[in-house]
Amino acid sequence: MGLLDIFRNQRKPPSAKIAKERLQILIAHERQQGQRPDYLPLLEKDLLEVIRRYVEVSDDAVNMRVESSEGMEILELNITLPERSESKSSE
Repeated sequence: MGLLDIFRNQRKPPSAKIAKERLQILIAHERQQGQRPDYLPLLEKDLLEVIRRYVEVSDDAVNMRVESSEGMEILELNITLPERSESKSSE
């Protein structure tokens, strides 16, 4: 039976290796999810308020994205404006 035990142990990877692989997957997933800074929702809200002073836009008209490239973070802001952007009168 000792010979059979040797073959059985080779088929099954050690639990430490499995745990390490799972942890690496979790960390990679969290890094992808955590790329959005905490202040971004508040910044998006404030920018939308400023834009609404001049143009009527919906809540989903502003799309913000943060990218990391070559050691720099880039904030990309896309605003979908209405067909005819009529300025609001500033009184």
